[in-house]
Amino acid sequence: MKKFTKAGAAGAAIVALALATGGAQAQEHESHGGGLGGRGPVRSDHYDARYSHNHYYANRGLVVRSVPGTPYAVTHGGGRYYYSGGVWYYPRGPGFVVVAAPIGVFVPVLPPFYTTLWVGGFPYYYANDTYYAWRADQNGYEVVEPPGDQGATTTQPPPSDDLFIYPQNGQSAEQQSNDKYDCHKWANSQTGFDPTQSGGDVSPDQLAARRADYQRAMRACLEGRGYSVR
Repeated sequence: MKKFTKAGAAGAAIVALALATGGAQAQEHESHGGGLGGRGPVRSDHYDARYSHNHYYANRGLVVRSVPGTPYAVTHGGGRYYYSGGVWYYPRGPGFVVVAAPIGVFVPVLPPFYTTLWVGGFPYYYANDTYYAWRADQNGYEVVEPPGDQGATTTQPPPSDDLFIYPQNGQSAEQQSNDKYDCHKWANSQTGFDPTQSGGDVSPDQLAARRADYQRAMRACLEGRGYSVR
């Protein structure tokens, strides 16, 4: 079950709207003998079922000719990494190798699919063996170490998890993610309700009404961008 809940700064998190599409990694890749360790062919992908995340991702060590989609490039530790669809890549020869996400880097958006985890009242966003946390001072999501107290980790349904969007104009996963982010910012500015904050960042007596207003604003914004919303 896909989740979206609190992040930390009003309007800066992507609202999790469950998508009707399948796995997050419909991408073309090739197996080169040895991967990173030179030990024969590398299997192309794996199924990430942790926390019921339930999506396929390219395996680490896989070498591809090019990074799929429109990747986000980030420099870290003297190297340049590329982030696309929840998968991280690093240049290798004429192509790129799938690697673990470098701890401490920041990205502007979450992967198209992710699961929200709560640890000690703080949300972490999980996808592809990687944990992200919202950092308001950087206006982005930081790749962080797994939460320390795994026993306290729970998943929690988001206030807006009953919204399902269906792209009507062939929008890519990246475009869907950007549209959800922009619509979330707009809906938050219009209603004052922020599902990324505990209790929507409104008083308890306003919660139900503000949440309904927020959902209507989200629906109107997304429909205006060419999505069917249920």
